[in-house]
Amino acid sequence: MTTRAPAHFYVYYRVEDDTAATRATIGALIAEVEARTGISGRLLARCEDPSTWMEVYEPIRDPGSFARTLAACVRSVGAADVAVDGVRRIECFAALGMDPARSSVRRR
Repeated sequence: MTTRAPAHFYVYYRVEDDTAATRATIGALIAEVEARTGISGRLLARCEDPSTWMEVYEPIRDPGSFARTLAACVRSVGAADVAVDGVRRIECFAALGMDPARSSVRRR
């Protein structure tokens, strides 16, 4: 039986303005995600460009289910409205195992 490493979700986007309303919206999103999944998110800002924000959610045992729940929460609180052009980029990463022969990465 193979155990899959937990996933880590990184969601990044640019905001027009860092306002109390913008922070409240994302705060509501993070709270709703936690209420529905038990996963406590974190909010970061890029050091050299504080208009780029990143939400971090980890550890995620079921990435597919989490992605669906996150999307529902984004719609519920209107979180896409705070992102420039409504664009939120989601990246999902997991730890690599120690055996490169079992890696899914193909060498060229």
